[in-house]
Amino acid sequence: MSQPIIEGSVWISHELLAAWARRCLEALGMTPDDAGQLADSLLQTSLWGIDSHGIARLPHYMERLGRGSIKARPAIEVKETGPATAQVHGGQGHGIVVAHRAAAVAGALARRSGVGAVGVSDSSHCGAMALYARPAARAGLIAMAFTHADAIAAPHGGKRAFFGTNPVAIAIPRAGHEPVCLDMATTSIPFNRVINARREGHPLPPGVAYDAGGNPTTDARDARALMPLGGAEYGYKGYGLALMIDLLCGPLNANPWGPTISNMFTALDEPRRLGAFFLMLDPSRFAGGETLAAAVEAIARALSGEPGSPRMPGDPELREEAARRAQGIPVEPGLAAQMRDWTRRLGVDGLPAALDA
Repeated sequence: MSQPIIEGSVWISHELLAAWARRCLEALGMTPDDAGQLADSLLQTSLWGIDSHGIARLPHYMERLGRGSIKARPAIEVKETGPATAQVHGGQGHGIVVAHRAAAVAGALARRSGVGAVGVSDSSHCGAMALYARPAARAGLIAMAFTHADAIAAPHGGKRAFFGTNPVAIAIPRAGHEPVCLDMATTSIPFNRVINARREGHPLPPGVAYDAGGNPTTDARDARALMPLGGAEYGYKGYGLALMIDLLCGPLNANPWGPTISNMFTALDEPRRLGAFFLMLDPSRFAGGETLAAAVEAIARALSGEPGSPRMPGDPELREEAARRAQGIPVEPGLAAQMRDWTRRLGVDGLPAALDA
């Protein structure tokens, strides 16, 4: 779900923003291919309306690239460990670049063996997990993607941050349409939305965050921990998911876990050492594989005929994408100021004229 658009935001075409982002990333030492992949991934996320993980994250990524806690040109290593398994060592590179590589390996294994399971180690924040699940499902696979993060969310029954938002994406082909794609955190909102709210000075929704004293708060400046999905009463559901995803992405891949992961926004000189886990399946290896995509479409049609016309997971993002391709991406005032600052720091050109105020 898109967050509210802040007054004073300027709408800029995604092509212009992507071109500026590529120039900045190349100026920081990334290869043209990697810079393009990262820029395009961020703008795709913004097109979906997931502003917490879109172009708003670029200034943070550039700060880490400049400090060296994300390596601009990592030595990514891929090691197949069995007929259907592999490990991708990220070399402290950008998580989006590393995750795209790992997802491609998982897809190749799935097409060859029916199943592809790939772990990622020594990487960094890899953005919205739909970036990896949607393309694989568009190519005919069932795709599951998981990652973890530093201590941001309180466990059920607790009040202090322990786990990350630890998202999961699952995408399945749908006949005649883009895949159905569930992409969700194990908290009600991602912490990046708190960061955006602090930057722009707007409140949080009720029932999503605790302050330092363990009390619910809507003031983004006071938020110290997110509630697990399900809130104060039913948060055992989000907490359980967060734990399992942390185990798949952290210890399974020899990465840190929970509060042992370095903080994304304060430990800017420390490598993140984050992990991810990708599981992909070739539907044709299963009894219903040949008719699966058609069945998904039939379910979608049946749901649309129910009271309230429920939509399939991922459909709201596609509707938002269509609108934003026409209207542009909203750039909030605080983000615009950061973009002007980075343009000056790096000595690049191409900042959209509407932001160069």
